[in-house]
Amino acid sequence: MEIWQAIVLGLVQGLTEFLPVSSSGHLAFFKGVMGLDVGLLFDIILHVGTLVAVCVLFWRDIIDLFKKPFKTLLYLIVATIPAGLVGVLLMDWSDEVIGGSPYIGILLAVFFTLTAILLFVTEIVAKRRPPEKQLPLCWRTTVSMGCAQAVAALFPGLSRSGTTICAGVLAGGRSEDLAKFSFLMSIPVILGSFAVSLLKGAVDGDLAESFAAMGSNAGWCIAIGFIVAAVSGLFAIKVMVNAIKKANYKWFSLYLVLLAVTCIILYCTGVL
Repeated sequence: MEIWQAIVLGLVQGLTEFLPVSSSGHLAFFKGVMGLDVGLLFDIILHVGTLVAVCVLFWRDIIDLFKKPFKTLLYLIVATIPAGLVGVLLMDWSDEVIGGSPYIGILLAVFFTLTAILLFVTEIVAKRRPPEKQLPLCWRTTVSMGCAQAVAALFPGLSRSGTTICAGVLAGGRSEDLAKFSFLMSIPVILGSFAVSLLKGAVDGDLAESFAAMGSNAGWCIAIGFIVAAVSGLFAIKVMVNAIKKANYKWFSLYLVLLAVTCIILYCTGVL
């Protein structure tokens, strides 16, 4: 791996983890285009970088989770359970069947398009619903968001932030509350994925293989990718918060449709 590739992937991860365009789908896309197979270690580091971004911007909210009456903390625990179950039971299947598919270009195009449609429908619903009919954070919205997060974890191209926020809005939630909760939901998921992947990689020897596969620049690539992912993640969160306040998702939808078309073209030409 070259330094510039680490910068590109760090930027991609940081921006797309919180924008509703799917970080896993974008990483798969750019790795495919660049012909990279950097393995487990680098992906883990990039996700930890985006975790730092959430903690920096929402540290007060994180502290408030542990203050009485612990209502938001309970919501967060319940919303994380579906993703945890999916991670334990189905992530190996997803990595092998979806991530390792020879038709990854077509699959990415399908899931990018599904995310685009979901965002477009959500914008229409959000703008037509009167403010007085919007629900505060509650079991209805948080359970819907938790299930959406679990589904998004399985399919690269389905955005985690996009599907969770859309699920909350379609369940009747208030956009501002849903945005903050969606970002908080990323914390246990990233931490859990980090811990499981690190343990599994250490036992199987995948971490050592990943480090070796990155070449002589491995240390620099890891450090730079981490920093770029964290900084770009801060920017992405601020952009997403503004978009959610205005229920303005159509530009993300348009981008995803164009990206889906690009995936199909690159697949047909043998690039992806």
